[in-house]
Order: sequence, then C-alpha cells, then structure tokens
Amino acid sequence: MAQGVDAQDAMAIRAFFEAFFQPQRVVNPDGSDQGLITGYYEPLLHGARKRGGSYRTALYKVPADLLTVDLSAVYPDLKNMRLRGRLVGNKVVPYWSRAELEQSGVLNGKELLWVDDSIEAFFLQVQGSGRVVLNDTQETVRVAYADQNGYPYKSIGRYLVDKGELTLDQASAQGIKTWAAAHPAREQELLNANPSFVFFKEEKVADPAQGPKGSLGVPLTPQRSLAVDTQTIPLGAPVYLATTQPRSDAELQRLMLAQDTGGAIRGAVRADFFWGFGGDAQENAGKMKQRGQLWVLLPKSGQ
Repeated sequence: MAQGVDAQDAMAIRAFFEAFFQPQRVVNPDGSDQGLITGYYEPLLHGARKRGGSYRTALYKVPADLLTVDLSAVYPDLKNMRLRGRLVGNKVVPYWSRAELEQSGVLNGKELLWVDDSIEAFFLQVQGSGRVVLNDTQETVRVAYADQNGYPYKSIGRYLVDKGELTLDQASAQGIKTWAAAHPAREQELLNANPSFVFFKEEKVADPAQGPKGSLGVPLTPQRSLAVDTQTIPLGAPVYLATTQPRSDAELQRLMLAQDTGGAIRGAVRADFFWGFGGDAQENAGKMKQRGQLWVLLPKSGQ
C-alpha cells in the first residue's frame, strides 16, 4: 500500500500514516518520557593509502583474532546481544581495550588507511563511518563500521568534565577538540578514557549525495534518520521526534525513521539525530545535547 502513495504529496503521506499506524509514546523504566537527543554526522578526513608525511594515524581493519559470540543462538531472550573476545588456550577472554591496542602493537599489519589527525580519527570511530580524501591516489572513499572490540562507549567529554577540565556547556565535540589541541601531551590519556575501539571496512562512494549505510543496511537520510536502542525501538520503525534545535529552544519536531544504532545510544528515550555530511552537519551534531520525547508508530491492530 505504501508504494501507491505519492512521495511528493505531503498530505497523502500524512493520511497514510494516520490510517495505518498508531503512535505509542516511548517511556523510560521509571515512567518518565523525557530523554537525551544527540546528533551525529558523516565526517570528512584527509588520508593516504601509505604511511608517510602527516599521514601517521591508522584506521584499522577487523583483526583475525576478534571473536564475536551471538548469545541469541543459545538464549533467544538475549536477541541483539553479542560478546567480543579472543581465544587464549581454550578460553574466550575479553578483547584488548583501546589503551591495550594502542600500546601493544597487536594491530600492526591491519592498517586500512592512514589519516593526518588522531583526534578526527577518534571522532570517526564515534560517528561510525565517514569519507576519506586520499592524497596519494586522488580518490575519495568511504570507511564504514565493520566491528568493535566489545567495550562499552564512554564519553571523553564526560571524562574532561569529571576532571574539572571543561564545564558541561564546553564539553561539545568542538570544545573537546580545542582542549586536545591545547594539551597534546595528554591526548592519549584522553582517548584511552573510552575503551571502545571501532574497526572499519572500505566502501566506494557510489553516490556522493547518499549517506552512509546504517545498521538497517540502507543509506541514511540527513535529518530523517535516527539511531535508537533496539531493545525498545525496532529498526525500520517510524518514530516521531519532539526536541529542540542544537543549543536552542527552537522546536525540532518531525517524523523520523529508526535506521541505525550506536554504542552510546542506550535507553528507551534516547536517540541520535543524523545531520548528514559537511561542515554544517558537523557543527550541528557537535552541539546537539537536547531533551526530547519519542513516539514510535506501530501498525494498527488488524493492519
């Protein structure tokens, strides 16, 4: 039925959703309906296929010794729960943390590409995917999320706030980058505060106008795609978002689609708003820490 709706007719689209879907307010375990809405974007980095000059920070492929254990195969109630580890003898132990990976050299030989900025490489891991302009081959490629080392994401902005280095208002992506530039000797200390480490795979940018693929496997649409916690909201579901513009009281209310997930997106009323690609998207995503509400649109009974 959806295929018969004119994609250019806003009233027809609205009528379709009102006829076939029922909004269900998303609430937290304590009964509250307010939560944190952040933003993310597709960054652009500068790099090379070979290490040299300013290109000295590696983006890594998935290492061969990283094991992924799908718990739902044994415990169906643990759907979407996966453990990462490595084999030592006949035991599976936790995989290396970020600090251990950086210090041990176990990823030597697993370099995918080299980039010129270690802080931007870190934020690429946080965003999950991005584009890299390769100086030595004059091409632009996309690096997409391939896997992760199994550790939960921890905010380096929160780390700086807890250390008294930044205030909450200053702990945006822009504020963190400014602090890192002023304290180069403490850069690795800062990055190691997040033990999570992301591995990438290379993809071609077939259509520069399309966003990266989200967890649903389809390209993300700027300002219409949302990352959610699938323990509460299923991928592919329409979600109505009511929040405000970054660092503003101006309303931001629109119908979104749950098309992605993220290591920091945990909780019922918790979502990440995809802003797209480019400077404006980066600016908005870095500043976005708003309160908001969510309604998931579920098919009406009998539909």
